[in-house]
Amino acid sequence: MWEMSTAKDPQSAPDIVVPTQPLTAAQLASLPTDEHRVYRLGHSTMLLSLNGEVWLLDPVFSERASPVQWAGPERFHPLPLNPQDLPPLKGIVISHDHYDHLDEGSIRQLADKAEGFYVPLGLGRYLQQWGVAADRIVEHDWWQETRVGDTLLAATPTQHFSGRGLFSRDSTLWASWVIERDGRRYFFSGDSGYFAGFKQIGERYGPFDLTMMENGAYNERWGHIHMMPEESVQAHLDLGGQRMLPIHNSTFDLSIHAWFEPLQRVSDIASQRGVELVTPIIGEPVVMGREQAFSLWWQSLMPQQIASAETATLVLADEVRSTQ
Repeated sequence: MWEMSTAKDPQSAPDIVVPTQPLTAAQLASLPTDEHRVYRLGHSTMLLSLNGEVWLLDPVFSERASPVQWAGPERFHPLPLNPQDLPPLKGIVISHDHYDHLDEGSIRQLADKAEGFYVPLGLGRYLQQWGVAADRIVEHDWWQETRVGDTLLAATPTQHFSGRGLFSRDSTLWASWVIERDGRRYFFSGDSGYFAGFKQIGERYGPFDLTMMENGAYNERWGHIHMMPEESVQAHLDLGGQRMLPIHNSTFDLSIHAWFEPLQRVSDIASQRGVELVTPIIGEPVVMGREQAFSLWWQSLMPQQIASAETATLVLADEVRSTQ
């Protein structure tokens, strides 16, 4: 608490609006039915279009990640879509009950939009209070699987905690998720400290075509519940991931580091370790099976002296590797 009040980086929130690539109602109504697409909508909110079957992961569409909308961490960027424009959803998957992952306003908006809600143990009571029919909710313990048509969902462990108030600590479960469809495998980390469970998940369900890995809102004091960037990359490798998409950054100010630090650090580390990093602008599609080049978009928003130093460090690291 002392660090949060006295040691925050002056760039913990951006001076200008973080860019997005809007998703129009027409685009959402015509998502391809012959390919897999992954869209990052901000923080840890993901939209997966799997051969036309649409899923949302941890939808948070409110302006603040907070129990109230007049105070708390405020969004750095506008939503890349209007939630009312979303097509019918096959399902919504929730990782845990913290306000930056389980948002009452969003659930109320989507209560009749999704065929099913797939959540860790105990979260169903929140959804029912917010208008979701009980028969649409499937609660999961760790390692419990549900098959929805051609899609397999598996709740897998994380090292985190839960609670939405002073008296609800650890009263519900938290989870990561494995999603399989059409021979492709996805891992969604939720929130977690680094632990041996990533290797266990990789051995049981990997390798993964794409991992969506927590990378942001970290602090060394929180190492048991949130990963540092080096650990996020190692967890991706433990899982047997092919491509890594960093999430849990660039939307809300939840720690003391600069807002761009998670992406820059993980980019440097991934380059050093030979990991293929996927860094779309918020709202930009990642098309599975297609060669795509993604920009280091945050660098143009960094203070110039920091960006120049980071670029020089990355170039030097590349030169060192080329001589080895």
